[in-house]
Amino acid sequence: MQSEVRVERGSDGRHIAVSRTTAAPPERVWTVLTDTTAWPSWGPSVTDVECSDRVIRVGSTGRVRTPLGVWVPFEITTCDEFRWTWTVARVPATGHRVEGFETGSRVVFELPLLAAGYVPVCRRALDAIDRLAAEE
Repeated sequence: MQSEVRVERGSDGRHIAVSRTTAAPPERVWTVLTDTTAWPSWGPSVTDVECSDRVIRVGSTGRVRTPLGVWVPFEITTCDEFRWTWTVARVPATGHRVEGFETGSRVVFELPLLAAGYVPVCRRALDAIDRLAAEE
């Protein structure tokens, strides 16, 4: 399935939403998104993770290593049912959410408007998340 890109207005203001539907149930997708050991498997900009919690929660902190080998600190700022956000290097970054429906779910990345150049990275991540969720 193809990903979709649009501008949305959410609780944090306007953002770019990059999404993809998957046949996987929302609980399975949520597990992939919140288990930090899975992040390098689906996040093209993450090659390694060190985190205070294997499964994220509000206040989880750690650092991710980028493909350039640079470690960058992060903190999980919200983690509600099927949606989480974080700051990376103290800058608000991508939101992640899962919307369930009868035949599967939709995975959505919420990007700041100034991060439009990150859309291709999100599309690659969505493809990987779909594959990983199908394997669970």
